[in-house]
This record gives sequence, C-alpha cells and structure tokens, in this order.
Amino acid sequence: MSDKATRDSFGETLRALGKELPELVVLDADLSVSTKSALFAKEFPSRFFQMGIAESNMVGTAAGLAFTGYTPFLCSFGAFVAGRYETIRVSVGYSKANVKIVGTHAGLGTGEDGYTQMGLEDINVLRGLPGMNILQPSDHFSTVAAVTYAAKTEGPFYLRLTRQKLPQIYTSADQFKFGKANILKEGGTQVALLATGGTVGETLKAAETLSKHQPWVLDFTTIKPIDREAIAHLATRCKHIITIEDHNIIGGLGTAVAEVLAETGFGGKLHRIGVEDVYGISGTPAGLYDEFGLSAPGLVKKITKHIGA
Repeated sequence: MSDKATRDSFGETLRALGKELPELVVLDADLSVSTKSALFAKEFPSRFFQMGIAESNMVGTAAGLAFTGYTPFLCSFGAFVAGRYETIRVSVGYSKANVKIVGTHAGLGTGEDGYTQMGLEDINVLRGLPGMNILQPSDHFSTVAAVTYAAKTEGPFYLRLTRQKLPQIYTSADQFKFGKANILKEGGTQVALLATGGTVGETLKAAETLSKHQPWVLDFTTIKPIDREAIAHLATRCKHIITIEDHNIIGGLGTAVAEVLAETGFGGKLHRIGVEDVYGISGTPAGLYDEFGLSAPGLVKKITKHIGA
C-alpha cells in the first residue's frame, strides 16, 4: 500500500461505516473537503450536517443528536475544535455524550498552512477531560481500526489525524487493541522509543540507524487511557525512555508517560522529544520535521545526545 494520510483513511472508513450503522451522522464546520467527511456527505447527504464556521454550535448540536440515539462524528481541524473546549467540557465531557470529535491537520505535518492551522496543543487541551478517550493512529490500518472502534463504542472520543501522508506500519486493522501500545520492535536494556501518530514512521527509521543500541519501538495509538503496563514494564528493563510526538511536549504523550513513570518511581528515565513549547511555523511537512528535529536524522541526533553515545 502506498503512503496515505490518516484523514483520507478516516473519510473512507466513515463512508463504509455509514452503510453498516444507520445511526451514524456526521457534522462539519465548513472544512469537509479537508477533513474528508465530504466522502460521507456525498453518499449519505441526509445524515450529513454542514454547520458553517460555528464550531461551538456544531459541538452542541452533536451532543443533542447523541442524546436522541444517533452516533455523531463532528469534524474540523484539531486547532479549531480544541478551541471550543468550554462547550466540549460541558456538552460532551460532563454530559458523557456519545460524540466522536475528529481533529485533522495534527501538528507540524500540516505544513505550509502554518501555525494557525496546526493542532499542536489539542491533546493537552482535551486530555484533562474525565472520560475523554484519545486516539492517534499512525497509518491506514490503525486509522480504520481506531475509527471503527470509536464508532461502535459508547462514550466521547477525540481522534487526531494527519494532513500529510504516512507510510504503512501495519498489515491489518486487527493489530489494533484499544488502550494498548503496539510493540513494533523489541530491544535491549539501553533505550525505548515511544511514538505516536505521524512520528512513528520516522521513529522506525531512526531505530534502524540506532540499531547498535537495540532500541525498543512502541506505537501508542491510544493516548488516553495510556498503557501503564507497557510503560512500567519498559521502565524496569531500559535505562532510557524517550517519547516522540508531533505535539507540544507539554500535555501530550510525553506528559502522559511522565505521569506513569513518576507514580511508579522511574521519573528520572524519561526524555521527551516533540515541539519544545514554541509556536509552529510555515513550511513543507518534511522541512518542518527536519527543522524541529522530528525526522529520522534529527531523532537520531537527539537520541544519541541524550543517551550519551
């Protein structure tokens, strides 16, 4: 399979689920072509609601639809939908509404559109909401699995998706298990690399260069609830735990892992790699990954510096 953006896989999966789940409805805030919800709209126009540039209204409407028996997916860019935190907090989170929030254009991989379109703090914003499940798939098959699981599971979900194309990691959607990290490469006792979303492919490339250190590589498709068992297991085996994400290092995967390590007595093992508490800039996705050290060569440089090679 060729490289594919997870937003494309989302749109295709949503359209397929529409045939299976008559209760499935979709809302979008004037970005359906970009979020790929337009694929669902074309096939099921009576179950698609174009809400315009009114994200708060979209959230409230989705909650209302959920309480009348529908399963709504509401779609926008991650940067925009997370900005409606106050409405999500009450209408979806506190109300335990069966709403699936989809934020595309995650992170630096958004590219030339620049910082205003980049979701770089969205996980931080939504992770603190009680009961909010957060999924960030890393390729086509993990996206199919994540979207399907969210559609068929009661409760609020946030799905974080990419604009840029990602390489194939998995061979089947069956390899996804909610709440569990996937071990992509078993390693030794030196270092474990914990990645999510758009950085998983680059992490695997970096691991090849770092092969003499025998790094573990894990994919955290589920960010909340985090796989505490996997983290604790690696902490007892490895000298260094390094998280890698296309998100501000505050509040994302790195913070979730840090909380587990601190609570289990291994806090000193962690090093976080991500967007280091700055705003994004405009550029090509590949160029921005190079600039911020999230491409494979940049990761190798940061990892080797940290572990003292």
